[in-house]
Amino acid sequence: MSDHDFISGSKPIPLERGEGSFLYSTDGTEYLDAGASYACTPLGHSNPAVVDAVQEQVGKLTFVDSSFPVQSREDAYAALVASTHDGLDSAWFCNSGTEANEAALKFARSATGNSKIIAATRSFHGRTMGSLAATWKDKYKKPFEPLAGDVEFVPYGDGEELADAVDEETAAVILEPIQGEGGINVPPAGYLERAREATEEAGAALVFDEVQTGMGRTGQMWACQNAGVTPDILTTAKGLGNGLPVGAVAVRDWIADGAASHNATFSGGPVVTAAVHATISTLVEEEWPAHAASMGDYLTTELEATLGDEVREVRGEGLLIGIELKRGANRAARDLAINHQVLALPAGRTVLRLLPPLVIDQEEADQLIDALGAVIASDDS
Repeated sequence: MSDHDFISGSKPIPLERGEGSFLYSTDGTEYLDAGASYACTPLGHSNPAVVDAVQEQVGKLTFVDSSFPVQSREDAYAALVASTHDGLDSAWFCNSGTEANEAALKFARSATGNSKIIAATRSFHGRTMGSLAATWKDKYKKPFEPLAGDVEFVPYGDGEELADAVDEETAAVILEPIQGEGGINVPPAGYLERAREATEEAGAALVFDEVQTGMGRTGQMWACQNAGVTPDILTTAKGLGNGLPVGAVAVRDWIADGAASHNATFSGGPVVTAAVHATISTLVEEEWPAHAASMGDYLTTELEATLGDEVREVRGEGLLIGIELKRGANRAARDLAINHQVLALPAGRTVLRLLPPLVIDQEEADQLIDALGAVIASDDS
């Protein structure tokens, strides 16, 4: 396992199974998964409730298109809508986060009759052409330009500059309640509220991209619930099916009533929606978001005490944690994996991103803290 492998993004660890907060390689080595495969397994690996639901459904009906009523889909719709703010009463399933954001931008444009999209600096919304146009970094966009037009970027966290950019030609403002890929950036108090006020005044749609922040990760089912702000459109994916490929869009009635036709062949297939229903039900019934809040507080407090002046900052909410390093994040992730059997993720050049499964316990958290302490203190990190 070389430096180049990790720095180039490849992780040459052949994995064959997972259980709870751990992954196991083909040689039997146990790795603490502090990245949850980019937040995709909030209930941990091979969660029994999700496994049982998927196995039962695949044995009865593997697939039928969404024009036919299927109970697993109806159950998943109901669970998703019930988990969101009041007012987000309609939902549509898709296959990924970028597809969810693509649909959200289409819905906003068709419902408002406008085309202007306002996004934030350091944002990441996906890699298809529309969601990519609303993504900030040139390294993701340059090879594919020209992209969809009429997208304007404003500084993330500056509520007044955002409000100034919203006008009568604005279709949507799309924001991550906490930025993930951009460096685990938590906005200042009042920022999401100001975005809500500005969009309501202009008749534009407020879109919250909760692809990474949702599914209980920040201590509530949805990060926007921490701020008490209801968007017009909420998108999600990653942890929605606890590892199965599925995304979703939840919308207010005025968006549903005004949006033009949109669909996808594999939208809301029986197997993935069985996973969605099992995942949401288990998260809610077993109160894993509250556990994420308490474990996040514990991790953040202990990391600050352990790492001290060796890092610039520890920030985030719940189990969405970023550590601003004084050195490279890729190298720190490499050392964690090679020397301590802990898997973590970078979020930019200097931020180490922690997204452990919500089921992580204190003993596992202490293992993570000890490993980070050793890596950050070493000369090689």
